[in-house]
Amino acid sequence: MSDTPSHAPVKSIMPKWVRGPQDFVGGVALIAIALFALWASSDLQGMRGFSFGAGTAPRMFAFLLLGLGVAVMVVGLLTEGAHLAKYHWRGPLFVSLAILSFALMIRPMGLIVTAFSSFLIAALGTPETKWTETVIVAVCLTVFCSLLFPYALGLPLQMLPKFMIR
Repeated sequence: MSDTPSHAPVKSIMPKWVRGPQDFVGGVALIAIALFALWASSDLQGMRGFSFGAGTAPRMFAFLLLGLGVAVMVVGLLTEGAHLAKYHWRGPLFVSLAILSFALMIRPMGLIVTAFSSFLIAALGTPETKWTETVIVAVCLTVFCSLLFPYALGLPLQMLPKFMIR
């Protein structure tokens, strides 16, 4: 047996006219995000004369992202590129769960519990997590957030859970 890599053709689900599947799919994803942003900002006021409305910046960035997505997609059509890589869902899943848990827990549980637990949930996104170091960083981050948001920035955030305040 030889240690040299096989030169067998890579099976692809993409049509033959897509020469760089990774760029093509990335461009399509950027276009989808831009179209969603345009749809989501459609009910916001736009620019009137020289005054900016609430929807001006989101629409400008969405159009820029749309143009970038089209450019990346065209690169995937015209140039030879990498095939689609295997996608690992664990990282994005746990980071999304951490963001969702922060949004749901911030009012009833307060900043201290929420910041600490959200950081630990996000740390589950990789099997390489060293839990002793993760807990130390989570404590430091929680202390930093507890000083930054209510004191340095003056935001009226509840620090402790509601059941401990009453």
